[in-house]
Amino acid sequence: MNNAQAIKFKNIAWDNAGVLYFPPGFSEDEKYPVIISMHPIGSCKEQSAGNIYGAAMAAAGFLVLAFDASFQGESGGSPRNIENPHQRTDDVRYAIDYLLTLPYADADRIGILGVCGGGGYSLNIAMTERRIKAVASVTGVNYGRLMRDGFLGNNLISALENIADQRTNEVKGEELLMLHYLPASIEEVKKAGITDTDVLGATDYYKTPRGNAPGAAVGAVYSHLSASIGWDAFHLCETLLTQPLLIIVGNRTGGFGAYRDGYEIYRRAASAKKELLVIEGFSHYELYDHPEAVKQALKKAVPFFKENL
Repeated sequence: MNNAQAIKFKNIAWDNAGVLYFPPGFSEDEKYPVIISMHPIGSCKEQSAGNIYGAAMAAAGFLVLAFDASFQGESGGSPRNIENPHQRTDDVRYAIDYLLTLPYADADRIGILGVCGGGGYSLNIAMTERRIKAVASVTGVNYGRLMRDGFLGNNLISALENIADQRTNEVKGEELLMLHYLPASIEEVKKAGITDTDVLGATDYYKTPRGNAPGAAVGAVYSHLSASIGWDAFHLCETLLTQPLLIIVGNRTGGFGAYRDGYEIYRRAASAKKELLVIEGFSHYELYDHPEAVKQALKKAVPFFKENL
C-alpha cells in the first residue's frame, strides 16, 4: 500500500476531500492511534498540515487524516472559499465519523493537531467533541480574535454593516467579493513598505513556489465573514477544554498573534495536563516548513501524542 491515499467523507450535504497518511508497515489487521491534522486559514491539505506535519506524524506510527475544509480546496460546498468557524469545527465531527468506519482506526485513541487557524479550530472543537483525547496546536491563532483585531479594521459595527450590504447585493445578482488576506506578491509587500514578520512570512509561503498549492485560496468570501467576527476559539475553555494539551509557538512575534494566543490558551485552559513550548528564534511561518523549527515541534509533538493516545 502507498503511504498516502486520497479519500472522501460525507458532510451535511457534500463530501470533504482528504488524504490518509499510513504508518510504516501498515496492516489493516491492526488498530492505530489516529491524528486529524487541520490546515491553516486560506490553506489546504497539500500544505503544512498534510505534507509536513501529517506525513511526519504518520512516519512516527500514527494514522493521519488531513482534509480540505468545507467550501475550500477539493471539498464540496458552495459558494466557494467560505471561512466559517462553525462549519470548520463541525467538519471535524464528520471526519471522526468517517475514521471510525475504518477497522484499523482506534476509536479510543484520536488526537488532533492544527496549524495556525487550524490550531485555534482544534482547540475549540476538542471542547465539545469528546472523542478527541489529546490536542496539539502549532502556532495556533484564534481566528475570531484576529478578524476583530486585524483583518476587518477598527470599527466592527461598520464592518458588519458592510458585510450585510454586500450579502444583500450578491443575492440581487452582484458577483462575490473576496477578502484577500495578503498582498499578491513579495514585490507588492516591498512596494508597500510592509515590515511585519507575519505578513512577510505568509506572502513568502503562499505566494511563491515554497508553499503555493492550487487548493489554497488565501482569502475568503467577504459576505460570509460575519460569523467569524462573533466567534471566539477560546470561549468556555476554562470549563470544557480538559484534554491533554500541547501549545507550540515561536518567539519571533508578528501581527497575526499566535504568540499571545498561545500564552492565553495555556493560561486559561482547564486541562490538568498542559504544556507550552516556545521555540526560540523562529517565527509563525517558519513553523510551517522550516526544517529546524518543524524538527523541534515534532520532537515534542510525537512523544506527546504517544503518551496521551
